[in-house]
Amino acid sequence: MSTVRTDEPRVALVTYSAKARGGVVHTLSLADAMADRAMPVRIVALANPDESFFRPVRAPYSFVPASPPADTLEKRVFASIDDLEAGLRKIAHEVDIFHTQDCISARAAARVRDAGARVRVVRTVHHVDDFTTAALIDCQRKAIEEPDQLVVVSQDWRNQLRTDYGVDAVVIHNGVDADRFAPIAAERRAALRQRAGVADRFVFLSVGGIEPRKGSVFLVQAMAMLVHEPDPRPVLVIVGGHSFQDYTGYRDEVLATLPGLGLELGRDVVLAGSISDAELHEWYRSADALVFPSLKEGWGLAVLEAMAADLPVVSSDIAVFREYLTPDRTAVMTRAGDPESLAAGMRRLAGDGGLRETLVRGGRELIPAFSWQRAAEEHARLYGEMSL
Repeated sequence: MSTVRTDEPRVALVTYSAKARGGVVHTLSLADAMADRAMPVRIVALANPDESFFRPVRAPYSFVPASPPADTLEKRVFASIDDLEAGLRKIAHEVDIFHTQDCISARAAARVRDAGARVRVVRTVHHVDDFTTAALIDCQRKAIEEPDQLVVVSQDWRNQLRTDYGVDAVVIHNGVDADRFAPIAAERRAALRQRAGVADRFVFLSVGGIEPRKGSVFLVQAMAMLVHEPDPRPVLVIVGGHSFQDYTGYRDEVLATLPGLGLELGRDVVLAGSISDAELHEWYRSADALVFPSLKEGWGLAVLEAMAADLPVVSSDIAVFREYLTPDRTAVMTRAGDPESLAAGMRRLAGDGGLRETLVRGGRELIPAFSWQRAAEEHARLYGEMSL
């Protein structure tokens, strides 16, 4: 690693988790790119005892111990804020900027600043959660209003923050590290598909688990319209699933619909669960298409990751995706929340090899525009403009 520069602000990228969620992937990737350009950066993450990151990290990092999980989301959120506040107080004299990546870390950093620490607080708003209690709605509002500077990863979210909260933000797009998703040997691909029981079928990969905002209920309904077609007979593989919020009830409801839809768990819908970064790489290179029918996203990192792995994409048509995707050039785009539209898009992609090749080419052309190196440079300029 290059010698750290001393003429730039000292930055701590702060995140609420060490697990593989989009905001955490963003944090690690951005920190590594900053470290590569010799910026004085570190990562601070809230983590359980004996927990580590899901992938190797080049940037220096430390963990703040998390309290045992509370029995309600509200209690978990406020306990996590308290834990991170205590951890950040200990290092506040060593940094100039706390760049927080979520509601929890933003509230914790603002408390440290307001208690007298000579730090600035930056917050990247990836998306706004659909909290239902007054306390959590108020907490999220404060986590948007309290930081000294807001960053968003899409113009759509800049517009939403202006409309809903009356605040402005700087847009700095996500990136992707194409080297993480390089080709794998045909033997590895075959072995993974064999172990999962999907060897000869058309594999639709879903990344992010089973959650309301991922459009999971519409995805299984779309699969039900396709799975009994003789050629190509598809299978859905779902990877991921960890979330700070507890979506167990929603997940159980979605899975309970499978028999009535004519779908068999383990045969037509395969749950790969939370997996390592290396396994995710293998799935991106072993599936036949990514299906990403989200109802809400900050950006959709999985879309860029799939493109970096030469995997064609079926997505929803939400505004954030329309910022960088072009229908039938870089993705098949379908109406959000419409299982019939989604099924039609999936059917087109599975049955049209020429379309898949077109999307792969389009993805290769798009990827160079989104790098973590560019994102690091834009963040460096932003930090440099902030004075204490």
